[in-house]
Amino acid sequence: MTDTIAAIATARAPAAIGIVRISGPETLAVVDGVFAACSGKSAAALPHRRMVYGHMRTAEGAVIDDGLCVIFAPESSYTGEWAAELHCHGSAVVLEEVLRSAFTFGARQAKGGEFTRRAFLSGRMDLIQAEAVADLIDAETAECAQNAALQLSGSISRGVEQVYDGLMDVTARFYAAVDYPDEDIEPLEQREIADTLSRCRRQLQRLLDTFRRGRILREGIPTVLLGLPNAGKSSLLNALLGYDRAIVTDVAGTTRDTVEEKVRVGHVLLRLCDTAGIHQTEDAVEKIGVERARAAARQASLALLV
Repeated sequence: MTDTIAAIATARAPAAIGIVRISGPETLAVVDGVFAACSGKSAAALPHRRMVYGHMRTAEGAVIDDGLCVIFAPESSYTGEWAAELHCHGSAVVLEEVLRSAFTFGARQAKGGEFTRRAFLSGRMDLIQAEAVADLIDAETAECAQNAALQLSGSISRGVEQVYDGLMDVTARFYAAVDYPDEDIEPLEQREIADTLSRCRRQLQRLLDTFRRGRILREGIPTVLLGLPNAGKSSLLNALLGYDRAIVTDVAGTTRDTVEEKVRVGHVLLRLCDTAGIHQTEDAVEKIGVERARAAARQASLALLV
């Protein structure tokens, strides 16, 4: 990680505020090129983790925008290296110009997820927490966001570490007793090994039990709409979504394939699957649609019978 990266950290849509993030060994030099603090101080002299007002500039010195800059030292940054954030007005043009100016002064375009990758490689977070960042960004319900936040705080990692430490303790003591028989090392009793393994098994089972709930929170409950032809399955799908996603006609068998969409009902995220009407038919295409409907029903956690 010897190069310095930069990227627009906020959504690329008009907004009041937009942020360009910079990280890497040349962060201060890039900031000095792009940002001019009204106090006249250089980036190295700016207080860390404090917003400082100034101007964003092009390589030629033309002012792009007025905004704020925040400097992060390696010990307090997200990535574990020198980093900065430039807070501008949320115009896509402004953000692109600020980013282009950062490239001029030595930064390169960050790849997708590269800031979090650097945080992982520098030891700021483990792999489980890095995955939680993506879950938190993609969260579609409050429960999903809360679950990802707990994972990001290390709730799962601590459980895994307890299992790892317990097994490593057994392994280390076993090898020590075998490799150094002349030393006064107390051998492991079978009961101690059994207790440790049982404790680790229970901990792993508790973690495994959370998998299905976590997957449902992240992806939604797989829900299938089942019924006879023309029962109103596609009409129900459209009503829940709030727009015409599926074709609805008076002709039986209009839906011949599965149609999937996500919808939030209250605080619950449903992954809806509209299906062909289940009935006996000699039509080859309809037969395929009915079989797909049955397959979707077998895979679903919830069925709405219309």
